[in-house]
Amino acid sequence: MNPFSTIPYWKEFLNLTTQSLLVVCAWMFILWLIHLPLKNAAIVDAGWAIGITLCAGFYALNGSGAFSRRWLLAIMVLVWGGRLALHLLLNRVIGHPEEGRYVELRRKWAPNIELKFLLFFEMQAISCVVLALPFLLACLNFDAEFNLFDKLAMITWLIGVSGVTIADMQLNRFKQMPANQGQVCREGLWAWSRHPNYFFEWLVWLSYGLYALTSPWGFLGMISPALMLHFVLNVTGIPPTEEQALRSKGDAYRKYQQEVSAFIPMPPKKAVEV
Repeated sequence: MNPFSTIPYWKEFLNLTTQSLLVVCAWMFILWLIHLPLKNAAIVDAGWAIGITLCAGFYALNGSGAFSRRWLLAIMVLVWGGRLALHLLLNRVIGHPEEGRYVELRRKWAPNIELKFLLFFEMQAISCVVLALPFLLACLNFDAEFNLFDKLAMITWLIGVSGVTIADMQLNRFKQMPANQGQVCREGLWAWSRHPNYFFEWLVWLSYGLYALTSPWGFLGMISPALMLHFVLNVTGIPPTEEQALRSKGDAYRKYQQEVSAFIPMPPKKAVEV
C-alpha cells in the first residue's frame, strides 16, 4: 500500500494547513492594527512576504518529511521572503507616503475603509496559505535524496532571486537621482521588461513548484506558480501598477509600453508612430 494515500497523510496535511492559516491570520490581524496609526496600508505587502515565510517555517518545523528537504526549502523561502520584506519596508513604508494604489483603494472603499482593509489583510493571509502549498507538500516528502527536479528548482530559484535583486537595485538607484523624478526607468533589466521584478519573482515561485513536484501529490504544488502568474498578469501585479504609472507619467509611460515587453525580458522595439 502506498503510505502517502493513507488517512494519516491527509490528516497531517489538513491539520498543518489549518494551523498555519490560524498563525498567518493572527499575524495579519496584528499587522492591520499596526497599520491604523501609520495610515499606510502598503505594510501589508511586506507582511505578506513574512506570512509566506511563516508558513514555510511552520511546515519545516512540524512536517514529518525528510529533515534536509524540509529545512533547505525553509532557508530558501527565508532568504527570498526576508529580502522582499526588507525591500518593501525600506522603499514603500518607512519614511514614505502611502503608495498610490492604496490611496486609490481608500477613495474607492469609503466609507467603512478600515473594516474593508481588515478583510483585505485577512485575504492576504488566506493567499499565503494557498500559495504555500508547495512548501507543505515538500515537507511531507520522506525522500531525502535530491533529484533532478530538486536541482532544477534550486537553479531556477537562484536565477529568480538574483534577477529580482538586481532589478530592485537598478530601480532604487534610478529613483534616488533627483533628475529622474517622474521619469520612466529604462536602466538595465528595465530596458528589456516593464516589470522584471515581477518576472523574476515568478521564477522563484516556479522553483517552489518544481521543488515539490516529486513529492506525493506534488503536481498540486504547480497551482502556486500558476496562480501567481495569473495574479501578476491580470489582478494585483501589472494592471494596477501600470494604471498608477499612466496616472503619474502619462505619455512617457505609454511610449514605454509600446517599446518594452510587459513581462518576459526581450530586446526593446521602436514605438509605433501615430
